[in-house]
Amino acid sequence: MSDAVPRNFLGLPPEHADPRTAAVVILPVPYEATTSYGGGTRFGPQAIVDASRAVELYDHEHGDEPYRLGVATLPEVPLTAAGPEAALRQLRRAYSRVLDLRRFVVMLGGEHSVSGPAILEHAARLATKGRRLSVLQLDAHGDLRPSWEGTPYSHACVMRRVADRVNLVQVGIRAVAREEIAAMRRFAVTTVFAHEMAEGDDWIERAVAALGRDVYLTVDMDYFDPSLVPSTGTPEPGGGTWYATMRLLERLFGSRRVVGADVVELAPIPGLAAPDFLTARLVYKLIGFHARGLRPAKARSAPARSAVGGGKRAAPPRRGRSRRTGRRA
Repeated sequence: MSDAVPRNFLGLPPEHADPRTAAVVILPVPYEATTSYGGGTRFGPQAIVDASRAVELYDHEHGDEPYRLGVATLPEVPLTAAGPEAALRQLRRAYSRVLDLRRFVVMLGGEHSVSGPAILEHAARLATKGRRLSVLQLDAHGDLRPSWEGTPYSHACVMRRVADRVNLVQVGIRAVAREEIAAMRRFAVTTVFAHEMAEGDDWIERAVAALGRDVYLTVDMDYFDPSLVPSTGTPEPGGGTWYATMRLLERLFGSRRVVGADVVELAPIPGLAAPDFLTARLVYKLIGFHARGLRPAKARSAPARSAVGGGKRAAPPRRGRSRRTGRRA
């Protein structure tokens, strides 16, 4: 990747990456303090940003270029080393300031504990309007332990810290403790276990139907089958595949109001670029689904296949090197 390509998410030029005008902001939070098996999640946000600079900006499935909404990459959020509780309290204050910008925020972790402050902030703001937040958690693990390795603020406890404030729907779960099963019952959690996902797509409608109007999406990258994403601290066999996940996300964004999202727990492996690139593509797809929801209803109803054949053909992508983006487009 040429050094001439800006070092922001998607490598965008200033006119498309200005936080004053961008509709989407990327918030990197390279926090890692409670990982309990493999480490390295603190390097995840930068690896995602670096890989994103090679992502094609034209989405052939929807026939558009979502980056044109404007995607601004904010500076990394440094958190205190005074302990997890203090660090997450600090993150909530920082996240609240970003929400005040009234943008769609995609946070890049770091370990999964960073999701807690974001979820609680969204939940509190919705509560003032008499509405309750739903959370869609894509994950291999329940993350419902009351405490882990001496702290209730561990990455393994993040959903337990929010379960009484939100309606929680989990997808891809395949590693839980007995006490987490009890917590699922106590908090009326809707859980789609990974083995159920191998039996067809019925689980998609069940998961989405359990969500309320306002949804926060959190994606722990160990949700994916480790054949796709081995670069996580606790990879579990089985799990999500790319296209089934895209069908879920399209259904989610098409039927609910997604208020924010995070993508966490990528622990890059030096020399193994594919998981970093997959994660960057996932983040761009989230932006694309969000962008699609902002279009007029008539535009959203056009079939995706029209971009590549059948019906009215969408405008083809530009050929050659783009002067704006410095890449093939």
